[in-house]
Amino acid sequence: MIEIRPAAERGHTHLDWLDSRHTFSFDQYYDPRHMGFGVLRVINDDRVAPGAGFPRHHHRDMEIVTYMMEGALEHRDSLGSGSLIRPGEVQRMSAGAGIMHSEFNASKTEPAHLLQIWIRPRRTGLDPSYEQRFFAPERLQGRLCLLASGRAAADALRIEQDIEIYGVRLDAGQSAAHRPATGRHVWVQVARGSIDLNGRALEAGDGAAAGGEVELLLGGLTSSEVILFDMN
Repeated sequence: MIEIRPAAERGHTHLDWLDSRHTFSFDQYYDPRHMGFGVLRVINDDRVAPGAGFPRHHHRDMEIVTYMMEGALEHRDSLGSGSLIRPGEVQRMSAGAGIMHSEFNASKTEPAHLLQIWIRPRRTGLDPSYEQRFFAPERLQGRLCLLASGRAAADALRIEQDIEIYGVRLDAGQSAAHRPATGRHVWVQVARGSIDLNGRALEAGDGAAAGGEVELLLGGLTSSEVILFDMN
């Protein structure tokens, strides 16, 4: 069964420096029908104005993944980590027992566009940690590339939960398939472009919950970019 979460029905926060669309309930947007999907708690589609951003703030007991699409985000945290996150790079921050951080658009002239993803960890009170990795576009082209995983995977970020996060880029007419193990659940999020998912058309910003599907076939209708979450 596939259930679509249309982009147009997401929550919306609009400030003078931030335009954010919320797939699930977040901050002042609350919808009891959309509180997350399994351990996947937040998918925010954020556009940050030049030079603006999120000042230093606190998180705890959450796995936070940033998937950068346009521009660059400057990250600073209480662990002493500091970096720029650019397109093709994925960041994982385990807030654990508590961490302070800030995120700002590194450009004074160009907007930044990113997906910020929150996942509930398997345990609370973990030691905070930070990791960032670049995934060359050709690794995602026409095939699912493992970006983050709760199991040991040399080329993926380590995440403290039984979940696998994949990224894929598709040209029009190109396809990629995913066969979830029995009992697993999948969320598909279209970051940009448009795809066909088992005969259902999805546009940028759309999400889809899939359960009980033997195979998920993602076909590019236009040049597209997709994130797939496979979880228990």
